[in-house]
Amino acid sequence: MNQIQQIIAASIGVKQQILQNEVLVAKIDELTLLVTQAFQNGNKVLFCGNGGSAADAQHLSAEFSGRFYSDRNPLPSEALHCNTSYLTAVANDYGYDLVYSRIVKGVGKREDVLIGLSTSGNSINIINAFVQANEMGMTTIALTGASGGKMKDVAQHLINVPSSDTPRIQESHIMIGHIICQLVEANLF
Repeated sequence: MNQIQQIIAASIGVKQQILQNEVLVAKIDELTLLVTQAFQNGNKVLFCGNGGSAADAQHLSAEFSGRFYSDRNPLPSEALHCNTSYLTAVANDYGYDLVYSRIVKGVGKREDVLIGLSTSGNSINIINAFVQANEMGMTTIALTGASGGKMKDVAQHLINVPSSDTPRIQESHIMIGHIICQLVEANLF
């Protein structure tokens, strides 16, 4: 097997582990219903991440606020890093560890959903955002790698992909996010 095939096989292997993990599949289903109910109740879904996970957060937010499969009304969803003036000002004035918690405090409201993506589960700025969101009565969902990192201690809900390989985790985060987007859209429209 050449290197390309090995990489593809590794990606499929992680997804097979998810597929065969009934607890994880049930958790994805539970979160789909939770996000559906948030939108039905007039709440929004916020996303945050760093690096590639920020790109994934933005991607998944766009699936809600734009469209996924169907031509339908937009859903209130935003990736919290997209305002670079805000991000750089807060990082400069307060430190990067607070960039997400400050904006959650500013735009979040009770029963909104905050989804944080972190392959390690140890992103301090997301942990701080979860602490803030929990204090405000928001729902917190962590998408991480196998260990869950420190985020598992502050997230109300955890999807920990059974891998410690960053690219395979990120590929699975997008798959799980797409599943949630597709099913939420089907539930609502």
